[in-house]
Amino acid sequence: MRPLLDFPLDARRRVLGVLTDIDDTLTTAGRLTAAAYAALERLRAAGFRVIAITGRPAGWCDHLARMWPVDAVVGENGAFWMRHDARQRKLRTVHVADPAQRADRRRRLDELAQHILAAVPGCALASDQFCRIADIAIDFCEDVPPLPPAAIDRIVQLMKVAGLTAKISSIHVNGWFGEYDKLSTVRRLLAEEFGVDLDRPGERERWVFVGDSPNDAPMFGHLPNAIGVANVADHADRIATLPAWITPSRSGAGFVEVAQALLAARS
Repeated sequence: MRPLLDFPLDARRRVLGVLTDIDDTLTTAGRLTAAAYAALERLRAAGFRVIAITGRPAGWCDHLARMWPVDAVVGENGAFWMRHDARQRKLRTVHVADPAQRADRRRRLDELAQHILAAVPGCALASDQFCRIADIAIDFCEDVPPLPPAAIDRIVQLMKVAGLTAKISSIHVNGWFGEYDKLSTVRRLLAEEFGVDLDRPGERERWVFVGDSPNDAPMFGHLPNAIGVANVADHADRIATLPAWITPSRSGAGFVEVAQALLAARS
């Protein structure tokens, strides 16, 4: 990972869109700072496409899509996206799975969650589990005392044995049935909502992704100008592909630095 200050000016000028994780990327110690929120506003006001991509649940994403200065939100690590049409005052949700699949998977996930809670002492269902529609989130440090790496690995193992895709964020282990991830759903979102082919030659360089944790690895690997906020280094041994650039500051302050770098290139 190279310092953000080395991100060439010409390359920054070509950027059209900013894709960003939320937890510990936009937020700092669990809170969204005024500076980070203002950075989102400035980016969107300057004409950048701004899309949040998160492991957080559908209940949160409904709020984010309606209230935040973003063009769309991808939630639950790619299970769906939401886009709010301000003129029609309508929220559109596109799911990866069909209704029958979602109902069957929900039943199986709820059963597996109880098995994991019994097998790994100290973990808990994430406090936002009640408003999730497509996954289970097992808390290992948000509202419980931090668990050791071996316990986190055990949660992942139990999910994989049951046939789930399992991803580690900075606070939860998320598990779901299906092969989708943040990247596969972002590809669909950009194509269907904005007519952007993220695999077309030269297109990947026009988008940056900002993140911090192992579940961001697909985005880091696909976008040549992906950026990690400084705390991405905390998880470097668990991230299959690291981002090209790293900010001087951690979490929300690092996101502010990304916004400043992109806005400065425009001016």
